[in-house]
Amino acid sequence: MHTPQNMSPATVVFLLALFMGIQPVTTDLYLPALPALAHNLQANMAQAQYTLSALLLAFGASQLVWGPLSDRIGRKPILIAGLTAYVLASLGSAFAGTITSLIYWRIVQGLAMGAVVMCGRALVRDLYEPVDGAKVMSKGLSGLGVIACLSAPIGGWLVSLWNTTAALMALAVFGAVTLWMVLVHFRESLAHKNPNALRVNTLLRTWLAILTNPVFLTYNALSFASYGILFTFLATSSFVFIKGFGMSSTAYGLLMLGMSAHYIGGTFLCRRLLVRVGITQTLAIAGGISLAGGLAMAVLAWLGVQSPWAIALPFYLIAIGHGIHQPCGQSGAVGPFPHAAGAASAMNGFLMMVVAFVTGAWLSTNPSLHSHGDAQPMVTSVVFWSICVALVAWTAVQKYGKH
Repeated sequence: MHTPQNMSPATVVFLLALFMGIQPVTTDLYLPALPALAHNLQANMAQAQYTLSALLLAFGASQLVWGPLSDRIGRKPILIAGLTAYVLASLGSAFAGTITSLIYWRIVQGLAMGAVVMCGRALVRDLYEPVDGAKVMSKGLSGLGVIACLSAPIGGWLVSLWNTTAALMALAVFGAVTLWMVLVHFRESLAHKNPNALRVNTLLRTWLAILTNPVFLTYNALSFASYGILFTFLATSSFVFIKGFGMSSTAYGLLMLGMSAHYIGGTFLCRRLLVRVGITQTLAIAGGISLAGGLAMAVLAWLGVQSPWAIALPFYLIAIGHGIHQPCGQSGAVGPFPHAAGAASAMNGFLMMVVAFVTGAWLSTNPSLHSHGDAQPMVTSVVFWSICVALVAWTAVQKYGKH
C-alpha cells in the first residue's frame, strides 16, 4: 500500500466518494426535471432522454484518453482540468435555450466527468492491492450512495420550488466544491509516472493486454452487466413513475432516495461478506440477490400488478446486489494492472458506457414508454441484465475471481 504524504485514509475515502459521486449527481439530480425539460424546450421525450445517453457515451469514450494521459502526467492535473470543464459545462447546461444546445453541453459535461471518475478508480489501484482496494472502493461507493440518496430528492425539490434551471445549476455547485477539495486536500497518488503511456505502440500493447486478460474481462463483464440494470432504471424511471403512475417530482425523488439507501446497504453488506466468505462467494450471493429482484419484477408484471411498488420493491433488492457488484467489479478489473491503472480504469468505464448507450438506444425505440410511461420496456431490460449478472457471478467469477 502506498499512501501519499499528508493524505489520510479518511481523506482518500472522502475524496473518492466525491469523485465517484459526480456521476449520480450528474444523472440522478436532473432526472426529476427530465419531463419538464422536454416540455420547456419543446422537445419530445426521446430527445430529452438523449441528454442522458449522449452524456454517458461521451463519459465512456473520454476515459480512453484521460486514462493513459493520467498515467503519463499524474492524477491531480487531470482532476483539475476535468472539474474546471465540468463546472463550465454545467453552467452552459443550466442556461441552454434549446434541446440541441443542452445535448451539446451535456456531452462536454460527460467528457469532463470521465476524467474525474476515471481518476477515482485509478486512485484506489495507486494506493491499495486488489482485495484491500475492493474494501476501500466499497467505502467510497457508500459515500456515492449517500450523494445519490440526496440527489434525486434535491432535484425534485428544486424543480418544484423553482425550475429546471435551478436543478442544473446545482451540478455546477457540486463541481466547484469538488474542485476546491482537490486543490486544497488532494496529493498526487501516482507514485511513478509512465513516460511511455501516450506512445501509440505502448497504448496498443496496453489495451491488448487489458482486453485479453481473463480477470479484467470477468470483472468488467460483472460491472457492465450490473450497470446495465442501473442505467435501465435511470433512463426509464422518471417516465414510468411520473408519466405512467402520475407521481409528483418530489415523490419520485423520495422513491429514488429509497433506491440509493438500499444501494448503501449493499456496500456495507459487501464489506462484511468480503471478510467472512471471500470475494468469489460474496459475488455469488450478490448474483442471487440481483436475479431474485429481476425475476420478482418480471413475475409481478406478468401477473398484471399495476403499482409503483411492483417496480420499486424488486428494484430495491437489485440495488443491494448492485452495491456489492460495483466495488468488487471496478476494483477487480483494474487489479491486474498496477502500472497501467489509468488505462485499465478507462477501458472498464468505456465498456460500461457502451453498454449504457446501447441499452438507451434500444429503450428509445419504444414509443409507449415515452408517450404514456409503459413499464414493460424497463422490466424486459432489467430481467435481461439481472440474468447476465447472475451468470457471470456464478461462472466466470468462480474461475477467475481469485486471481
